[in-house]
Amino acid sequence: MGGGRWRRIASQIGRSITVWAVSTVTMLVLAGILPDFQLQSADGDSATRIAVTAAFGAGAFGLLSALVWPLLVRLLLLVPALVLGLLVFVLNGSLLLIALRINPSGRGEAAPETAVVVAAVMSAVASATGAALAVRDDDAYRRRLYRLADRRRRSGPPSPATPGTVFLQLDGVGHDILLAAAVKGVMPTVAGWLGDRPSHRLTPWRTDWSSQTGASQLGILHGSNHDIPAFRWYEKDSREVMVCNRPTSAAELQRRARDHAGHGGLLTADGASRGNLFSGGAGEQALVLSIATKRRNRENRSRAGYFAYFSDPANAVRTAMSFVAEVCREIGQSLRARLRKTRPRVARGGLYPFVRAFATVVERDVVVAAVMGDMLAGRTAVYADLVAYDEVAHHSGPHSRDAEKVLERLDRALALIANVAEHAPRPYRIVVLSDHGQSPGETFRARYGLTLGDLVRAGSGLPVPRRAQRTHSGAEARAAVRAALRRPVEEGGEQHRPSRRRSEPLVLASGNLGLVSFPDVPHRMSKEEIDARHPALLTTLANHPGIGFLLVRSEQHGGLVLGAHGAEIPLDELDENPGPLAEFGPGAADVVRRTHSFPHTADIMVNSFHDPADGEVLAFEEQIGSHGGLGGAQTKAFLLSPVALSAPVEDGGELAGAEHVHRVLHRWLSESNGPQVPLTSEQDRRAA
Repeated sequence: MGGGRWRRIASQIGRSITVWAVSTVTMLVLAGILPDFQLQSADGDSATRIAVTAAFGAGAFGLLSALVWPLLVRLLLLVPALVLGLLVFVLNGSLLLIALRINPSGRGEAAPETAVVVAAVMSAVASATGAALAVRDDDAYRRRLYRLADRRRRSGPPSPATPGTVFLQLDGVGHDILLAAAVKGVMPTVAGWLGDRPSHRLTPWRTDWSSQTGASQLGILHGSNHDIPAFRWYEKDSREVMVCNRPTSAAELQRRARDHAGHGGLLTADGASRGNLFSGGAGEQALVLSIATKRRNRENRSRAGYFAYFSDPANAVRTAMSFVAEVCREIGQSLRARLRKTRPRVARGGLYPFVRAFATVVERDVVVAAVMGDMLAGRTAVYADLVAYDEVAHHSGPHSRDAEKVLERLDRALALIANVAEHAPRPYRIVVLSDHGQSPGETFRARYGLTLGDLVRAGSGLPVPRRAQRTHSGAEARAAVRAALRRPVEEGGEQHRPSRRRSEPLVLASGNLGLVSFPDVPHRMSKEEIDARHPALLTTLANHPGIGFLLVRSEQHGGLVLGAHGAEIPLDELDENPGPLAEFGPGAADVVRRTHSFPHTADIMVNSFHDPADGEVLAFEEQIGSHGGLGGAQTKAFLLSPVALSAPVEDGGELAGAEHVHRVLHRWLSESNGPQVPLTSEQDRRAA
């Protein structure tokens, strides 16, 4: 025991000396290359003196990085995460200038901009050297990764021999996209799991009508996504717009789901939630949106995961350099798409390159590191969301080369996590799943020249922008209004205005799902009320070629699906006569009926056109890869699970809805670790 300890100490000292030596050589090389970086006096010094200066400078920089950097990162938790990556270079360069100032030789000197470059290169070289030296030393590799975990767990009880479970959510990756990437070799790790002797099974699952992260992840983690009609919707009782990725909305939705399901969530038994919208009842939370507005203890604070990762200066520099590279990559890809006049295409300027770099680099690196730390700490259940593919596919398209490159990097993250599992104190089963897919297609506005909001206003007889007035759809809508009101077509582009002032309809978009609400009416309006108020609106919407179907409440039939050419089908007759839902595949009637039962379903639910031949939909947002409604690949997610776990569904069965997925994941936790009894709502509130 004692001999092994001394060998580990000697090995660590040897590695530290080697990293110091390599850093010294790196500093000497940079001093020879960069004119504004000097390690000698103006009169010149001997080679020995210069080498000693470099050695002192490299040592001082290394010590400052180890001692001061964690304090700086803790202060930077007050800075928005997007800005943090940009400050890393400046702060690292400042540490180098300080190291040169305190150098006993007094001969180190660098211009501020040069110091940034030197510090970045030295940190990267030191990190690469340390990693290379630790490749053959499993203990060193484990200790290096363990720094990412909660250090206080070191003094806790030993981890049990029963398997833990890691759930990795690849946001927006559809079943067919994953399978195609595995077959093409884009995702070799996934291909290996599904190979000739598969260790995993791939199961498709069908989302709810609201095929987006908020509804899916809430159902998966908390067992209920009741009353989530879309990504964003208007609630008449509170007069507020709920948005799934808004911290205050996420916290409220989590509370409602917990009350409706009657338990704390999937992760209440020694769980960790990383990079998610919701906590799942986990005791360990980082980068979780639903707690972002709460003042919690230091470990559970939303940004605590950033400190755990960026407290290592090598991590900070590596991620910051990748961040800059990703920004440049996005600018280049966007420029190439414009020059080639690629269609469909949406604007990708402004802050988007930085948003993309944050999602594909910073969020990925921090979440993967947090998951590795959780595994090395022996936690029972971990659920993490990697959003990179979803962000890129929205703007580049789900089948684009840009999105394929993101899948390659996600596969490398899966391989890294699988490798870490071999060093964890307990066995782990890795489950990979998605929350939805994405459907391609140009935007509604690009195809017809007006937005859904413009069309609703035109069909309501309200003024619309001039660009919408000149479109074919806008002209048809105005003509329909005049015909419904039995008014002659007016010359000069004049529009009918309602005789009484009413609040205007509120139109919200969630991918290719649109929601129309009338805020001045306290209840969900019926078709009869809408027709009396705006006689041409429902007809205008239902007959538009870019719209697939509408859902409204009828005083006579209850729920009613409206389609083109006067189609009106009560919900209880959809199984015999699906009408306009026929093109949206199996299960469409079920999810439409379920959404109709929600208390906060909009007055008019609008689903875009869908082409079954190529899977295209028309997004009401500026996205060429979209999700949120029915139609195409967006509703076909996947569940990739170890064969050691029971089959998600029996042969011939269908995995339908996020709540069904929750029940499957909960069953697997019970199989792995014995009964995992979720906390009741009352117990969960006391624990919080």
